[in-house]
Amino acid sequence: MTKTVTKTGATDWTSLPHMMLDLARGWHARPMLRHWEGGARDGAWHAITWGEYAHRVAAMAAFLRARGVAPGDRILLVSENRPEFPIADTAAMAIGAVTVPTYVTNTVADHAHILRDSGATVAIVSTHRLAERMAEAAAQAGRTLDLTICMEPGAPGALDWSAAIATPADPAMLLAEAELIPPGRLACLVYTSGTGGLPKGVMLPHRAMLANREGVARIATRLHLDGTPYLSFLPLSHSYEHTVGGFLLPSLGLEVVYSRGADRLAAELKEIQPTVITAVPRLFEVLRGRIEAQVEKDGGLKQKLFRQALALGLRKMDGPPLSLFEKVQDAVLDRLVRAKVRERFGGKLLALVSGGARLDPDLSGFFLAMGLPVIQGYGQTEAGPVISVNPPWANRRSTVGPPLPGVEARIAEDGELCVRGDLVMDGYWNDPDSTSRALVDGWLHTGDVGEITDGYIRITDRKRDFIKTLGGDMVSPAKLESLLMAEPEITQAVVAGEGRPAIVALVVPADGMADKVQAAIARVNGRLSNIERIRASTVVEPFTVENGLLTPTMKVKRRLVLERHAAAVEGLAKRG
Repeated sequence: MTKTVTKTGATDWTSLPHMMLDLARGWHARPMLRHWEGGARDGAWHAITWGEYAHRVAAMAAFLRARGVAPGDRILLVSENRPEFPIADTAAMAIGAVTVPTYVTNTVADHAHILRDSGATVAIVSTHRLAERMAEAAAQAGRTLDLTICMEPGAPGALDWSAAIATPADPAMLLAEAELIPPGRLACLVYTSGTGGLPKGVMLPHRAMLANREGVARIATRLHLDGTPYLSFLPLSHSYEHTVGGFLLPSLGLEVVYSRGADRLAAELKEIQPTVITAVPRLFEVLRGRIEAQVEKDGGLKQKLFRQALALGLRKMDGPPLSLFEKVQDAVLDRLVRAKVRERFGGKLLALVSGGARLDPDLSGFFLAMGLPVIQGYGQTEAGPVISVNPPWANRRSTVGPPLPGVEARIAEDGELCVRGDLVMDGYWNDPDSTSRALVDGWLHTGDVGEITDGYIRITDRKRDFIKTLGGDMVSPAKLESLLMAEPEITQAVVAGEGRPAIVALVVPADGMADKVQAAIARVNGRLSNIERIRASTVVEPFTVENGLLTPTMKVKRRLVLERHAAAVEGLAKRG
């Protein structure tokens, strides 16, 4: 008998295609996806209904099957955020194939590794350039792609997307087939971007992502998000956006609007007026920097009122309680100051979700004090990926919230956070050794050190990322880097000190702030213990995706940064 994972009415959903095609049957004319077509000036937003989505999914599924794609075959999906991505994703899963979402920013070598490791023989790509890169990667990997489909017409060696979705097909027939997919069937391989080393393929069955959906649905229902827009900004190839933006939020009735990119985000927030957006901490740092710069530029009374609004907002959260006069003052400042900040984000946000890395409480406090509903969640690709999230009505910003319903969490003797439940992966593709280390008696060992208080999880460090100095002292680089990047003069930082007598830092200054970095480091050192203090530092070039020092989700690749700047670190260590 098939295991029931989640419900809508009297219908049991056992797989992602089952859920999506079932919803499309009832929501046929309802807008599902919105995307921009055309140039920046002469383009326009276009909506796709659930019914159109279902027809294209059925057509693509029929086309893939006709071309020999069989259950278990792996299909690389390499595309920016656009409607074709979830259509191809759902179609492949519906016929039992396994999708491999892959970053468009990957190098040819990255693609070659994933092709070689996954054994994929089919690729669906968005552009001619990516079709060419995929052919290069296949040659480098010593593999042959049986089929390449390109969303742009006329790509050499590839079939056109438009021809594929013109294949005659019946969504009702595909739905009937999708109802038979068991929850335990492998749905996708998501390669962890990692901060060093080769990425591993995380095996996620349908049950893992449906468990995420069930847990988050209880929060979303209370926020009344049905029928509101969600601005999709993170890449769909990222495990979080793949689950949440690709399946979870659409299934809760939100219309997904695909952002045109970071340079358009500010304008889109005002235009789309989303109720939900998700971001990584790096984006929060950038946004705070822009707001602070504008406040500094305004100066005078505007700057004074902003500082008062920020101070009173923090007081409301952290205490002591406001006096009656301060409450009146705070209400006035809310209309004069905070309302304008909220307007920059569209004015209708109900959840501004941070994930992907630790969000410093001071950083989240800045936005919360200005009336923006920042909530921090926590997860890993290996867990579907959502493990916990702060509910907006009981938000504790120093934590990552309580575990989702259905998720068990405990702290091991060495302080490591472990979780168990339907959300946990099946293991790493072709890597039994890593699997056996990560999964022990059904518990996923997250590699994160934390604590659980009153049901709320707080992450303190990465288990494997402590620095052991020459004196034997254990120092957390995550803590130091977070404190450094909280200073307005510093945008990025990596600290080092393993096996050395002191801690040193590589820092990227904010624009025009290089001469003020040392003062910022001195302020940070004033809040640190003697063994944690940064004894020497140097300014380096920014860490970017293009130079290989940032993952596509804006995480710094610490190991690669330290390797690339090894000579500088050595020199700093001698100075320190």
